[in-house]
Amino acid sequence: MRALVLVEPGRIELQQRPDPRPGPGEVLLKVEATTLCGTDLRIISGAKTAGVRQGVIMGHEIAGRIAALGEGVSGYEVGQQAAPSIVISCNHCRVCLLGLEHLCENLRLIGYEIDGGLADYCLIPAQAVAQGNLVTTRTEVNPTHLALAEPLSCCINAANQYRVQPGDVVAVLGAGPIGLLHLQLAQASGASQVIVSNRSVARRAPAAALGAVAVGPDEVQQAVLEATGGLGADVVVVCIGEPALASVALDLARPGGRVSYFAGFPKGSTAEVDVNLLHYKELEVTGGSNARRRDVRAAVRLLESGHLNADAIVTHTFALDDAPAAYDAVRDRLGVKIAVTP
Repeated sequence: MRALVLVEPGRIELQQRPDPRPGPGEVLLKVEATTLCGTDLRIISGAKTAGVRQGVIMGHEIAGRIAALGEGVSGYEVGQQAAPSIVISCNHCRVCLLGLEHLCENLRLIGYEIDGGLADYCLIPAQAVAQGNLVTTRTEVNPTHLALAEPLSCCINAANQYRVQPGDVVAVLGAGPIGLLHLQLAQASGASQVIVSNRSVARRAPAAALGAVAVGPDEVQQAVLEATGGLGADVVVVCIGEPALASVALDLARPGGRVSYFAGFPKGSTAEVDVNLLHYKELEVTGGSNARRRDVRAAVRLLESGHLNADAIVTHTFALDDAPAAYDAVRDRLGVKIAVTP
């Protein structure tokens, strides 16, 4: 089979690998689509090394169809469409026992340590199968849409923490794929208005088309004040890994508001914030990292429903043979979200 391999930091290569065969407890997926992520660029460049194995097959936003079942596998059928929860947790460490399996002390990730979806086939490990990490669909879903289950599940994890209520005004800092997912989740939760901020006029256009008030960074504060009568946003979601936005988000939030630092920030980065904003406004600040299996199931069900506009997210598709060029497109911010289809 063909596979896009991380040879070493700074170098990826399309290679020929033996077709995998499922062993006991394993499931083999025929990959139908893999969407690409900004984190992939950090892996390729060497900026992200934790939990990454040199020689791994890239790709962690995966949609496929069950091609073969290993001995002893039950509850799945060949031909079913499926998306994996990429977080393989131990389920017995202190963090897992706190109900935070996605932050497991012994965490392993598909597409980081375990071979991922930028290949003709993806082998789902027996531990992942046994734990229910492979989520099958109930109805057919466009594969490039189903691949969004992974990033959408991460957004659902964060959204369950910042809790948009009907009538809330929500500010989303960033209009990339993640920003557009948070925008749609906020709308689905009953937000009266979502204000999306981004430097790029081109990136603001899809947010506006989805019904957001799309503004530049210099305009977001005024937009929030106008929408709330000067009170501030009920929820602020940071979807760009710029440390300076940590302070901006606190400033935009109303008293008692919720702020989510969803974006991954550069390793070792710090930000100066006015802690009195936290103190006197009694703000609730949360993060968002990875997703539980239940979040992936929720994401697949939402994508099945058709209530999420996935066409607004996935705007360009490349063939697997052109996967290196697809990553160049991500780097150059072509469209919104890039998919690779074998």
